[in-house]
Amino acid sequence: MTAIDLDARLDPRELRNALGRFATGIAVVMAKDSEGPMGVTVNSFSAVSLDPPLILFCMARSLHSLERLEKAKAYSVNILLENQKEISNRFARAGEDKFADMPCADGRLGEPRLESAHAVFECVPYAHYDGGDHVIFVGRVVHMHTDGEGDPLLYYRGSYRLLASLMQDT
Repeated sequence: MTAIDLDARLDPRELRNALGRFATGIAVVMAKDSEGPMGVTVNSFSAVSLDPPLILFCMARSLHSLERLEKAKAYSVNILLENQKEISNRFARAGEDKFADMPCADGRLGEPRLESAHAVFECVPYAHYDGGDHVIFVGRVVHMHTDGEGDPLLYYRGSYRLLASLMQDT
């Protein structure tokens, strides 16, 4: 068996390019505290467990509102529709009023949620884990909405993509 040098450095650009070959959906995580609402675009979202109902998403440690999100009592994860690219871009940028003219409602726990998302998961914090330059958030889903009709907004190899067609089983 050959020893693996765990301290060997991978080229960050090459790693990012390789990881970009996995198509992901786009979501916006929203929460609210005494400073007001906050939100950020993520493409690192996944189901974890059905019993209990758990989801996860990851946030960069460099995120300006990371500490606020870590202390949030509740948050929503809003899965975007293919026609919501502008919402994705808005919540990916720092330094602007992301909620201005944004069609949001209050979730059952007081957190903001998009009114027109493909699906919304209202969550309470379950756990946070160290993920290197990211923090891994695991949330317990306490309520969900699946009101939005249409196809999801996708991200692949550094750009938005549209869902093409369903493959037929052969």
